[in-house]
Amino acid sequence: MIKKFISLVKKVIFSFLLLYGLNICINSLNVVIPINVFTLGTVTCLGVPGLVSLITLFFMTK
Repeated sequence: MIKKFISLVKKVIFSFLLLYGLNICINSLNVVIPINVFTLGTVTCLGVPGLVSLITLFFMTK
């Protein structure tokens, strides 16, 4: 049980760092993906495809 919890925490931390790094890299394009529960959950569950879908949704709504 504790190993599953640690694995989940690692995924959440990696997702946070991925979103933060993306926001730093594409800040010059005026693209900001907010780091909140929904975006963090999407990237945690889906990984990089979830991140790509969030970027796609950003451009579709703008």
